[in-house]
Amino acid sequence: MSSVGEQLRKAREIQNLTVQQVAEITKIRGDHIRALEEGNFDIFSAPVYIRGFVRCYSTLLKLDVPAVMAGLDAELGQTAKFREAPSLSNQRRGVLDFIMLQLSKLDWKKSLVGLGVFIALLLIVGVYSLWRHYRNSDPLAGLKPGMYHSTQTVSGETLPLPVPPPKR
Repeated sequence: MSSVGEQLRKAREIQNLTVQQVAEITKIRGDHIRALEEGNFDIFSAPVYIRGFVRCYSTLLKLDVPAVMAGLDAELGQTAKFREAPSLSNQRRGVLDFIMLQLSKLDWKKSLVGLGVFIALLLIVGVYSLWRHYRNSDPLAGLKPGMYHSTQTVSGETLPLPVPPPKR
């Protein structure tokens, strides 16, 4: 089986297209098209560019895109530079990175509505439980019977009598 670059070049030549015509149609630079046809993937910085260019180029030439992409993946797997996806940073990812990634995936409008409903339900349950607790409790429960103690110091144990009004 021929390489992906050879398949692209042969299909382009069969359709009588020049590299410049393909570059104008696909908006891919001419030197990149030549590199793809030669199988020179080292000029590309990442495999995502190669895959995108090959997909676009093979679609233009009306080739079997899934078969071409499978062949490209096999070829890229043989090169040391593009065998694995490049790491964006050399640091290990921590818990905070995971949380921030998950938060970035949220639809904030839906999340805020959901949070509002959750808080409203929490308030309703809290008010209901407080109402049930105070409705069933007797405010005088636990008090001992008491005696009246006057705040005035009076001799004796009796209460002072009111003074009758003067007669006229």
